[in-house]
Amino acid sequence: MDLRTKLLIGGVWTEGRDRFPTVNPATEETIAEVEEAGPEQVDAAVRSAREAQASWRDLDPHARSELLWRLADLIEEHGSELAEVETRDNGKPLFEAGKVDLPSVVQNFRYYAGWADKLTGETIPVSGPFLNYTLRQPVGVVGAIVPWNFPLSLAAWKVAPALACGNAVILKPAEQTPLTALLLGELALEAGIPAGVLNVLPGHGPVTGQALVEHPGVDKISFTGSVETGKRIMREAAATVKNITLELGGKSPNVVFADADLDAAARGATTGIFYGKGEVCAAGSRLYVERSVKDAFMEKLLERASRMRPGDPTSPGTRLGALVSEEQREKVLSYIASGKDEGAHLVAGGEAASVDGKGYFVEATVFDDVDIDMRIAREEIFGPVLSVLEFEDVDDAIRQANETIYGLAAGLWTRDIGRAHRFAREVQAGTVWVNTYNRYDSASPFGGFKQSGFGRDLGRHALEQYTETKSVWVALD
Repeated sequence: MDLRTKLLIGGVWTEGRDRFPTVNPATEETIAEVEEAGPEQVDAAVRSAREAQASWRDLDPHARSELLWRLADLIEEHGSELAEVETRDNGKPLFEAGKVDLPSVVQNFRYYAGWADKLTGETIPVSGPFLNYTLRQPVGVVGAIVPWNFPLSLAAWKVAPALACGNAVILKPAEQTPLTALLLGELALEAGIPAGVLNVLPGHGPVTGQALVEHPGVDKISFTGSVETGKRIMREAAATVKNITLELGGKSPNVVFADADLDAAARGATTGIFYGKGEVCAAGSRLYVERSVKDAFMEKLLERASRMRPGDPTSPGTRLGALVSEEQREKVLSYIASGKDEGAHLVAGGEAASVDGKGYFVEATVFDDVDIDMRIAREEIFGPVLSVLEFEDVDDAIRQANETIYGLAAGLWTRDIGRAHRFAREVQAGTVWVNTYNRYDSASPFGGFKQSGFGRDLGRHALEQYTETKSVWVALD
């Protein structure tokens, strides 16, 4: 597939208000100059989406299902090309892009293709001589704003259910990683999805995103990103009382009890923080270890961390790629400096790295003797930096796990089934992993508690975010 760099509006590749570079973070080289959508282009996309949505909504749902399935087939057919572009644009290892991300994208579109013809209402017994029933109808035009850490995967999380429900979508990828979203738009047209049903508008948040959130013709915003941006979207969306879904940041606890399989827990803790270079909303960045086994566990953890070496993302053996941008690398390094200044014990990594003298790499970093009041334990770093804390018992573990403004995910490692269920019930998190970490499936809902946001992606629960429920009363006499 040839790279696309223009805006996709109403099925036409269109110029924007300006152009901006998208950079390969592993080589620091510009991949392409991409068009940026301004308010004028956003308005054109909204008008196109609104016009197309009516016929898409009224299309036979079996036909919608077939078109989404066809799109899934095309994504699978071009999977290796899409993975390569994702790796170049984001810096993640090709192994992750090709073996994890792309199969999940295909699965998402097939899963929601299956739902397109199964959106039903219900009949409700009510008082009096009336027939009462409900209709599930699409919300209309959806603005989907996705971040740079899983560009195509998170686009699929939003685009697939929104289209299955009969909405039209305006997809705004992050300015750091716009390329696979544009290719998704191209494949949607090839699949036969009508022009205007999926529009793709690259651009910066304060320009393109702001125009999308403010536009009165957009019925819903589905956003994944930072807490601060989520708060801003809530404020701006209030002017038009938009339906919004927010999946925001996290500072997820990963808790290891003394009775756990320590080898499995060390493996899970390593995956929990270093997968995706730590640029993962649900990363297990706060690792709690029961005091009685901490020394033994740390030995296993550090041996694994030592093997997580930054490398060329296109190499099949690389498991730790480049951070997405120079700005993100500097942010991560500033947190590492903060950890040192506040008295945490640096036991692994802690330095910037490069491959052939280039790239925005950071070593796999582990801090021990971390206090919950330190910035590295409280704030989302979004990089390969792990803070290790300790606890006394299950009550202490639950208390410390919940001592955060976030509530996206949590993990625990134990052989005690009662303890596992108690922890899962009492921890304030939208997803809880027991004796595993970072597992996702199209059928299982994902979203946060507290300042990690509200609403759910994935599963049948996502369908609720993209439909309205209408109650119909019919007098029978």
